[in-house]
Amino acid sequence: MIIPIYQVGAFTDRLFGGNPAAVCALDKWLSDSLMQKIAAENNLSETAFFVPNFSNDKYELRWFTPKQEVDLCGHATLATAHIIFSEMSPTKEKITFQTKKAGELTVTRQKENALYTLNFPARPADKADLPNALLSALRSGIAPIGVYKARDYLLVYENEADIKQLSPDFMALGKIDAVFAVIVTAPGDEVDFVSRFFAPSAGVPEDPVCGSAHCTLTPYWAERLGKNKLHAYQISARKGELWCENIGDRVLISGKAVTYLKGEIDI
Repeated sequence: MIIPIYQVGAFTDRLFGGNPAAVCALDKWLSDSLMQKIAAENNLSETAFFVPNFSNDKYELRWFTPKQEVDLCGHATLATAHIIFSEMSPTKEKITFQTKKAGELTVTRQKENALYTLNFPARPADKADLPNALLSALRSGIAPIGVYKARDYLLVYENEADIKQLSPDFMALGKIDAVFAVIVTAPGDEVDFVSRFFAPSAGVPEDPVCGSAHCTLTPYWAERLGKNKLHAYQISARKGELWCENIGDRVLISGKAVTYLKGEIDI
């Protein structure tokens, strides 16, 4: 069996930046176990698998980390759309993905500025208590000024320097019960806000640029700053740039993408 595979840098316009995602184009679904093995072999934060549904002009989409399937992934959705737009359907302006747990997701292309815009469900966070083990695992010595929780914990810090200096103990962080992932965020020096994202329990110690985290970040910062359109950096080592818009129970997350690799898997 030959499976086309691509690797795409998402939320960037330069090679070796943004968040790399693998994209596998399928004619029909593989077994869950085989897709998980492929994702583990790729060893990227996410591998996306998609199957076209020609009856309704949509695409079925699933995402796997090296350890498990996830319910929502922004950067691998952006990467998949980039491949469909650039390699398969160059005249399309909008793609609709059908997913198992996140419903329908759309991606539109803005040719004038090379941006792709994801339409995703908002995940606003509620105030929460900070587990002592979580603070200890972050090894910062600086307590956040706000603690919230949606699917992921959202820890708010005073400034960008606080986010940069975080150096988590990923082994300890991955062992904390009921913590899938942690978003840390603060006002940005050059943009509205910055963030980082840690999910060691899912096999992703630090995700370079996490689109789904911005489903939680966008409602928080829209309310705090009093505006719905926001410019953001994720300040991992690879760095990513996002433009976000709060539209009620949905968020629009825009970014660029660049193809790094085209190949085949021979199974």
